[in-house]
Formats: sequence, structure tokens, C-alpha cells
Amino acid sequence: MSLDETLLSGDRLSLARLLTQVENGDPQARPVLDRLYQYTGHAHRIGITGAPGTGKSSLVNLLTRTIRSTSAKTVAIIAVDPSSPFTGGAILGDRVRMRDLAGDAGVFIRSMASRGALGGLAVTTAQLVQVFDAVGFDLIMIETVGAGQAEVDITRLAHTTLVVEAPGFGDDIQAIKAGIMEIADILILNKADLPGVENTERALRSNLEMGYSGAITRKARHQTSAADAENDGNEGVWTPPILRTIATEENGTVAVWKMIQKHYRYLQSSGGLERLLRERLCKELEDRVQANLINEWRDTTGTFKMESALQQVVDKKWSPDQAVDWLLHSN
Repeated sequence: MSLDETLLSGDRLSLARLLTQVENGDPQARPVLDRLYQYTGHAHRIGITGAPGTGKSSLVNLLTRTIRSTSAKTVAIIAVDPSSPFTGGAILGDRVRMRDLAGDAGVFIRSMASRGALGGLAVTTAQLVQVFDAVGFDLIMIETVGAGQAEVDITRLAHTTLVVEAPGFGDDIQAIKAGIMEIADILILNKADLPGVENTERALRSNLEMGYSGAITRKARHQTSAADAENDGNEGVWTPPILRTIATEENGTVAVWKMIQKHYRYLQSSGGLERLLRERLCKELEDRVQANLINEWRDTTGTFKMESALQQVVDKKWSPDQAVDWLLHSN
């Protein structure tokens, strides 16, 4: 049996080895990824993001249990942990919170380090998602680092993005600052048993009613046809619902799962899936072209020329722009 057949048959050891090769940038993984690409496009990608301490990992754990107990869908979980800027290491501790998923053949958990990448994901997260999609997982959950308001890369990778908030994390204005709120398809108010939940929900709902996230972002990403807009009476725009959960008690996860399915049906009927696919692939192609061009430029330029330009800038003889022009256009 070939490696491709082994992977497609669900062999976990082969899958784990391929994921490690992909994450480490092993050239041997490239032809396998190329061959597996034709099998992608069937999984529902769910992103989970939010500030550290809001309970993302606990929510993913309990939500997966709910999905597995109420359906036959298989779930792959990618948990991205921050890397230390000093040692480069990462704890990869999300599996500790997901121990009760161990032994379920329908669940595969993969922790990965961000390795300094910004935006809440690692450089190879999209490739790991591609592998899980190709080998047949129905749902792929991507839990981001939890770095705060700059974590918007997940919206290009996921079909449905859950933004997790919790009471007691700063003032009401902090919860609705630009950046993280606008990417939400579903807003989760976790730890709903804590004091201040009413104030936090009121601030989130006020923000949505003003149309700050709905009218701007959702219209651009999920605008339906004119006929659909006429039917639903809301200009075809998905308005993110606010759902309360207590993830430690599995309270509210059934409602979250139902809303995730509802949003996916909305994307299917509105043509949003195809638009998201084109946007994601366009960005992915641009990123890959950029990375390849930089690598080729480094290979052809050489360190001596780079050091010469750097010294000119250090000595204040050239500005950085002048150095770049010389590096790009000199023979």
C-alpha cells in the first residue's frame, strides 16, 4: 500500500509523521501535499479565537464532546500555542485540557507552536488543515494563540469563526475594540457564571446593534444574492449571535453546535463558501509567491552584497530606501 493510500485509509501513525514533516518544513512532505490536494474541500473549518484566559481550550474540548455525542462527524483539532521569544520553545499544553477526548477514534488533536508567526497562527497551520481535510475529517477546529486584537488571520482560514469573550477581562470598551470583534461569525460569552456577564453582553450586543461588525465585515464576506436578501429581510447579512456558555460544565455547547451548523448552511445557500475559498487561496498564493521570491533573491544576492548595503545604512551614507533600490536594481 502506498503512503497516499495509507493516509487516506486513516492510518494515524502515517498521519502524525506527515504532520510533523509539514510543520518542520521537510521537503519530503511537499510531493505528498501536492498529491493530497485533490481530496480537499469537504471539511467544515471552525476557528476559535479570543484573549488568553477566556476558556478557548475548555470550550473546544466540551464542544467536541457535544459534537461526537450528537453526531457521527469526525473532528480534527489544531491548537496553536505561543512560542517563547527567548528560547523558541512552547508548552503545547492544550492536550492537558483535552484529556477526556483521548481514546476517541473520531478525534485527532495536534498541538503546534506558533514559532514567532503573528496573527494567531503558525506558518504551516494552513497546510496541516489541508492534510486533515484530505484524509477525511468532517470538522477541523483551529484554536489560535490567543494574543488579542491582532488575531485576524483565522478569518482567512476558517469558514466559521468563533470569538470567545468572558466577563472581567478589562472594561466594556476593551471588549469591542476594533480588530478582533469584526471577524466573529458567532460570539461566545464564556464563563457566564461569573459576575459582570450582563454588562459584558450588553456591551457586545450594543456593538452589534450599531452594525459596527455586521454592516462592515459581514457584508463584504457573506453578502447573499439580491433574491436571498429580499427573502431574509436583513440585506443578506449574517449578524453574529451572542451565546452564553459555561465550558467547564458543558453548559451551552449544544446551542453553539447548532449555531455553527446554521452558519455553515447559510454559507452554502448564499455562495459564501466559494467566496471564502477564492479569498483564502488568493492570499495563500500571494504569500507563497512572496516567500519564494524572497528566498530566490537571497540565494542570488549573496551575503556580501547585503552586508555592503547594511554598512552604508549604518554609516548614514544611504537611507534604507536607497539601500533597497541598490539591492534590487544593481547588477
